[in-house]
Amino acid sequence: MNQAVRLEKGAESPRPKELPGRPARVGLALVPLLSLGVLGFVPSLTLALRRGTRNDWLTALLFTAASVGWCFQIALTPEETHGSAYLLDVVLLAATTLGASAHLLIAGRAGR
Repeated sequence: MNQAVRLEKGAESPRPKELPGRPARVGLALVPLLSLGVLGFVPSLTLALRRGTRNDWLTALLFTAASVGWCFQIALTPEETHGSAYLLDVVLLAATTLGASAHLLIAGRAGR
């Protein structure tokens, strides 16, 4: 049975507040790039699980929604696409690949 644990006043939280270091951040930043945005939510979700701030969770939700929207866009858009459907596809692809990687590198450094 799990017992409730009381933290003494001034005690530090057991949850780490940042990612372990630069190699871990770079490795996580490569995940969206290597998966072409399919796993664009992984870096922000990892950061939210590690630090647990409200902004981190909102960012994780944003990148998860962009990844899901991009998957739906892929499934519902014909192969030969032009105009606004193509522009939406490019924007979602850029957000889930480049945006997710850049966010992790910037937010991981700002958390120090």
